[in-house]
Amino acid sequence: MVVLAARSTSDATTTVPFPPNPNSPQSTINTAEREIREAGGIATALAVDVRYPEQIDHVVSETMRLHGRLDVLVYNSGAIWWSSVEKTPLKRFQLMQKVNPDGLYASVQAVLPCFEKNGWRGRIVVVSPPIYSRFFRGKTAYAMGKVGMSVLTKGLAMDFVRQGRKEMAITSIWPAAAIESAATEHNKALSQSDRKDLRKPTIFADAVLAVLGAPAQSVNGLLDTDEDFLRRQCGVSDFSKYSVVPGSVPRRIMPAQFPVLEVAEQDDEGQWLDSAVKAKI
Repeated sequence: MVVLAARSTSDATTTVPFPPNPNSPQSTINTAEREIREAGGIATALAVDVRYPEQIDHVVSETMRLHGRLDVLVYNSGAIWWSSVEKTPLKRFQLMQKVNPDGLYASVQAVLPCFEKNGWRGRIVVVSPPIYSRFFRGKTAYAMGKVGMSVLTKGLAMDFVRQGRKEMAITSIWPAAAIESAATEHNKALSQSDRKDLRKPTIFADAVLAVLGAPAQSVNGLLDTDEDFLRRQCGVSDFSKYSVVPGSVPRRIMPAQFPVLEVAEQDDEGQWLDSAVKAKI
């Protein structure tokens, strides 16, 4: 059972041709719902604007009402503006924060009670990057939000460990090479040469499924890329089937190695303070 949630919706019964190009404006959560149902699956499409926590709460409560449980949250919502700090208006910055880290935080808070009902069994997958310096260049405002999402992944993972919730895991996955999407599909300046650097979105779907199939403790707090996870954890060595242009080898946009975030004093917290306990929240 899959619940699809996004802001854009449509009447899938009138969509022609069907199924639509997944990268076209005709492709929405409603057409995806119809595709899943026609393939024999169970799906529900629910409208949500993640800038508003009450709408997120509504989607979660409807999921529980309709299906009785919630086992996985995949947070793929994102707002993008790539430019220098000088050329990034405050309103753009604020929008990205509302959709990226704020929307994720609100979604996590909304689903945690559902996982508690499952006996603290559940998974969260976040579309955010490994943390490294080059990611900030030329898109600082965007990076602040996306890296914040990765910090949430690391921090919540530590909470799960501290609380002894061994069947809970949160993982961040990011594309190692550029992926074909609505943005690349409608970029008029994209040449055939540029398309050789694109991969099909199926690589990302396969990576997410592989993360969900891995033992919770092996992926809890992991910040990784689709290619690296599939290679290391699933033994994939041939990625040619994911190339948009057959025979091409898409250029990797992510570093080959990432810095290690842990320090020698990782487990030395000193005197630990829990503000929620002190405030009796």
